[in-house]
Amino acid sequence: MATEVRVPTLGESVTEATVATWFKKPGDSVAVDEMLCELETDKVTVEVPSPAAGTLADIVAQEGETVGVDALLANIAEGGEAAASAPAKSEAPAAAPAASGGGDSVDVMVPTLGESVTEATVSTWFKKVGDTVAQDEMLCELETDKVSVEVPAPAAGVLSEIVAPEGTTVDASAKLAVIGGSAGAASAPAAEAAPAPAAAPAAGGVKDGPAAEKAMAEAGISRDAVTGTGRDGRATKADVAKAVAAATAPAPAAAAPRAPVPADDAAREERVKMTRLRQTIAKRLKDAQNTAAILTTYNEVDMTECMALRKQYKDLFEKKHGVRLGFMSFFTKACCHALKEVPEVNAEIDGTDIVYKNFVHMGIAAGTPQGLVVPVIRDADKMSFAEIEGAIAEKGRRARDGKLSMAEMQGGTFTISNGGVYGSLMSSPILNPPQSGILGMHKIQDRPMVINGEIKIRPMMYLALSYDHRIVDGKGAVTFLVRVKEALEDPRRLLMDL
Repeated sequence: MATEVRVPTLGESVTEATVATWFKKPGDSVAVDEMLCELETDKVTVEVPSPAAGTLADIVAQEGETVGVDALLANIAEGGEAAASAPAKSEAPAAAPAASGGGDSVDVMVPTLGESVTEATVSTWFKKVGDTVAQDEMLCELETDKVSVEVPAPAAGVLSEIVAPEGTTVDASAKLAVIGGSAGAASAPAAEAAPAPAAAPAAGGVKDGPAAEKAMAEAGISRDAVTGTGRDGRATKADVAKAVAAATAPAPAAAAPRAPVPADDAAREERVKMTRLRQTIAKRLKDAQNTAAILTTYNEVDMTECMALRKQYKDLFEKKHGVRLGFMSFFTKACCHALKEVPEVNAEIDGTDIVYKNFVHMGIAAGTPQGLVVPVIRDADKMSFAEIEGAIAEKGRRARDGKLSMAEMQGGTFTISNGGVYGSLMSSPILNPPQSGILGMHKIQDRPMVINGEIKIRPMMYLALSYDHRIVDGKGAVTFLVRVKEALEDPRRLLMDL
């Protein structure tokens, strides 16, 4: 019986890729999830794991060929149990088995990390060498640039070896640990385990992908100037682009050294390494400031009608739909309505082109113990109030639990950030690249307002729209915010598309 190996989903708007490198050749034994080949797209490098254990029967798409999504890459002839074992186990001499005690050993590998994510850091081990584990029991937690990933045990047994201790940076195909088949399994202490080696520069016969070679030739840049982040230090097209940008960018100012700290103060300080998520947040926010021409325009909205409508229907709404009626669905609907009139706020810049999105994938910023994340509600412009509230509640729970996948935080076209839940009265939100707009919500506060010549107490909220002035003019930004204000102050406009 043969199993087909096909091109995986490459990401939004990506329709083809180039076969960069085959790690296996016909006749080689492969294990489930073992990396077979590497594809290069315009944006990322994608590794293709084996969908089954067996023998690589034939390679259909050779290195250098361009293939589309779901194209056939190779065929795997499924074999017996021996083929399913990891190569390291089958190649070990009989005198030195990976584990003893009568049970087979099972390698614990890094799970799929998501598109464009090539490495992770081992943050926490929940088990220690010698512990008994059940199948699917959580062994450790990895941190990537965007999410935390829990690693379950692939089989029941005894944790006989930890290959990657806490703090180790591992690539997407690295081995984390070994599970033995019984409590008597020989175990290597975690302290003796060596961290996964860093990728070496491409040399000694390691060949870069054709897309990277072509990019280097077009840019006139030498291979020595490119730091390869692909498998075995291979350069990718993205690596070449980074090297070109670094060569043309002005040298950054050196960070000012930390001022000397008195000894008595130093003794009371605590130094903690930034998590990968926090490092990425810092980098992306600074990149946004360096790239986009960010301006912010402000307005205020009278929440009287929204609050009255919510109070009147919240119990009936929850009873019928099973979710609570909050204000986020009102704001999401109002923004979708305004984005139709001012489409440049829902667009992005790609080189010298403006890409207009005829859909709204709404990012909803959410604070978590690990940092700010922005799950995306796809096609929010086509959803009902109940569907929006349900999606926001579900994404919020997953964000707080660290369960969001990479795919759930990609592809947003506009973002809403609600600082009001923390008591913020006014702020200037920062763009979430490559988006061109973000709406900041704030605290609802009773204030005296002049209504028809009389002073009334009204629940007011300040709104802030930060936008990229390279693509959005001041008139468009103000118009967008006024349309949001009008829709919230008279929610009936949303029903009549006014």
